[in-house]
Amino acid sequence: MENTNTADFDPLKLDNQLCFPLYACAKEVVRRYTPFLNEIDLTYTQYITMMVMWECKSLSVRELGEKLLLDSGTLTPLLKKLEAKGLVIRERSHEDERKLNVVITEKGEALRSRALGIPRQMGKCVDLSAEDAAELRRLLNKLIDNVRQEER
Repeated sequence: MENTNTADFDPLKLDNQLCFPLYACAKEVVRRYTPFLNEIDLTYTQYITMMVMWECKSLSVRELGEKLLLDSGTLTPLLKKLEAKGLVIRERSHEDERKLNVVITEKGEALRSRALGIPRQMGKCVDLSAEDAAELRRLLNKLIDNVRQEER
C-alpha cells in the first residue's frame, strides 16, 4: 500500500488501490485462459473445479466448495453443468445420506490429458520467472488468508 501519512495521499485514487490491480489481473488472466479452455469446452470455473477433481477423484460438495472458495449457490449450477457434460457425478454418501459427494467420471479423467498443456501455455502468457511466480502465489495466498481471517 502507498504511504498514508502524506498530506497529498488520496485514499480514493485508483492508483492507490490494491483491489484494482488484483481485479484487472484476474480478469485478464481468465481472458487469456478462454481460448485454451474453449478447446476442451470448459469455462474457467469449470476448469479449476476439474483440477480439484483430477487431484481428489471424489469429495463432498462442501469440501469442494472450501477448496475453490465457492459457496453452494455458485457450486450447485456449476456441478450440474459438469454433470450434464458427463465429467462428474453427484451422489449421496453411503455413510451419511445428508452428505452429497462429487465423483469424477472416466470421461472427466480422460479430459485431463487434453488439459495438460494449458498451464504451460498460460505460463508463456504470464511470463514470470519461477521465483517471481512462487513469490506472487505466496503473497496472494497470504492476502486471501488475511482477508478471510477478518470474516471469522
